[in-house]
Amino acid sequence: MQDQLDDALTKTKPVHKETTANGKDKPAKPTDQEIDPPSPGTPPPRPDVEGRRPSDDLDAEFSANLISIQSINLKNMRQNTLRPRQQERADEPVLRAVHHLFNNRFMRAKKLFERYAQFEPLHALGLGSMAFMKVTNAIKVLTTTYSLANAQIDVATNKSVGDSVVSYVTNYYNHFKYSRGSNPSGLPSSPKPVTKRSIEEEGVDFYPNGVLRAHVAKAEACLQMAILYMLQETAVGYIKCGLNIRRAYVSYSLVWQEYKRMGQEYRDFIDRDTVSGIQFGIGAVHLILSSLPEKVLRVVSAFGWKADRNLGIAMLRLCVEDRRIRSPMASLMLLAYYTALTSLCPQILGDELTQPAIETLLDAQRTYPNSAFFLYFAGRTSRLARNLTLSTQSFTYGIEISKNEWAQNEVNNLYSYEIGFNHMMQLEWEEAAKIFETLYKENYWSPAIFRYLQGACLDMLGQRTEAILALAEVPQLVGSKVASTAMMEGYILRKVKFLQASGYQDMDMSACALEYLCLYNAFDFMVDDQLHQCLELIDRAQQHIVEAEKIEFGIRTRELLPQTPVPEYTNQRAAILLIKSCIQNAMGNYRASIIHLNWIMDNKGKIKDDRWILPFAYWEAGVVSCGLGNNKRALTFWETALKFGKYDFEYRLAMVRISSSFFSLPVISFFFSFGISAST
Repeated sequence: MQDQLDDALTKTKPVHKETTANGKDKPAKPTDQEIDPPSPGTPPPRPDVEGRRPSDDLDAEFSANLISIQSINLKNMRQNTLRPRQQERADEPVLRAVHHLFNNRFMRAKKLFERYAQFEPLHALGLGSMAFMKVTNAIKVLTTTYSLANAQIDVATNKSVGDSVVSYVTNYYNHFKYSRGSNPSGLPSSPKPVTKRSIEEEGVDFYPNGVLRAHVAKAEACLQMAILYMLQETAVGYIKCGLNIRRAYVSYSLVWQEYKRMGQEYRDFIDRDTVSGIQFGIGAVHLILSSLPEKVLRVVSAFGWKADRNLGIAMLRLCVEDRRIRSPMASLMLLAYYTALTSLCPQILGDELTQPAIETLLDAQRTYPNSAFFLYFAGRTSRLARNLTLSTQSFTYGIEISKNEWAQNEVNNLYSYEIGFNHMMQLEWEEAAKIFETLYKENYWSPAIFRYLQGACLDMLGQRTEAILALAEVPQLVGSKVASTAMMEGYILRKVKFLQASGYQDMDMSACALEYLCLYNAFDFMVDDQLHQCLELIDRAQQHIVEAEKIEFGIRTRELLPQTPVPEYTNQRAAILLIKSCIQNAMGNYRASIIHLNWIMDNKGKIKDDRWILPFAYWEAGVVSCGLGNNKRALTFWETALKFGKYDFEYRLAMVRISSSFFSLPVISFFFSFGISAST
């Protein structure tokens, strides 16, 4: 597995490709400067000369960085009357734009998408996808895309606003009816396909290709909005995610039923990109639904059918194999799913999902060897394989090749965070602290979180005064406008206030940096030497608790102190013992974890401040049971963990839904919230 990963990242040579009108690769012409693969300590140079491109791409004037769709008049929308083959030829600029996008020529891609974005749903969706990747103005652009596609559908079917409402209700009714039917496959209900003879003799009609294409664009806009809301990791965000998935699936169901009704003659009535759009959409919907907490699925109960993870993966792979407009997005979806699942549950899913992640990455890099997007997942996949050095090289390479481009700042900040996280895992606290300080000054994501991480790393270096000064700023910095930071900011705020309550005198009893690594399962991706060092740091913190108790109880043996409360270090000890258990589980020392987890569960009534510790302890108890071969006992512990509520990271843990039917793999089927960056 490691050899394959190294091959993906250090042996793959860049290949500059262009496509013909039918989507096949032309023989590549070498450029004057090829990008060398990453090597230790030397990020490769960016190319000044690119492969040959169509002249209209070369002459394009690049627009501003902001993604927006201007001056749309939905009343002037025209019907799309192109036949399938005509549509495929008309969509060649979109295909070229996608190739530009995944070859880091972001501004050329943006210019091509912008040309017809005011009245063409697929071009508008291309802009929406760019905004989605940058998470800047994305909801607004995707909402506009939705309205644009909906207007094109209405024009083609001669509908008024009232007719659109009736149509929506009818489509939703049909979706509800089909989804409640007996179809166990997870796909929308498929009507009986027609034959060529019946088409010719009976004059069977289908929805026009332009209408089906607009439905897919509308559904994909909803799908991307659903993902953005899911990444917020809040109750409201999950509900909005579910509602947008429901809207998407209504359109996907309609197009799927028409596609299946066409039978073997579908090529005459629907274009290739619309077919691959259905594959991408239905596959992504199933993966997202299998990632939602069960509590949210109960709220959005009108789905009426069960998500199928394997079906979702199969549909996305079909989309990848078609090598059309949505193929690289399907690869990204698969990589995000594999790496995020493995990051959240490495003990159970690592062996099953790391290999598919590597294979998907290898396949994507054959077409886009230097894509900054795939380099990000190269870094994440290297981390899963415990090759942190190679992981850092991939992130560094991605930063270098994105310089002076549209997404330079976003790539630099996100990848820098991942490099800083790698430094934490390698116990390189000084390097990590410098990166987090830079990100704090850049006002990226959440200044409060980066100031906290800087302080935590400084404390591990023994720079207590500097660490306290950094932590003291956190309460004033909390309140980022980014919704996805709310959960973590709430946690660090309570953590800092807890330390402030003792005047930071109890910091020796805490290990904030190791606790952060624990929350993101980082110990499972560290080598044994690093884990042993972590155990020594945790033992030192535990010893400080013991010594503080001895001192205070020693005083009580000599003096009467009826008004002085009994020394209480339950929260500190519980956190330290949980971290210790996670480290020992990562090392495979499951029996050594039992005594620590038992102490946490025995004292569950005394853990008041860090309420997340107890459900996480039950999760680790399940990991211990699973590691010792007692799957039935593991299931009991995990089900108990899911009963807790209203604690930090509730939805992150509640995304786990254990199913005993998966132990034959052995694997858990569980719900997870994936993102471009699980560690953020």
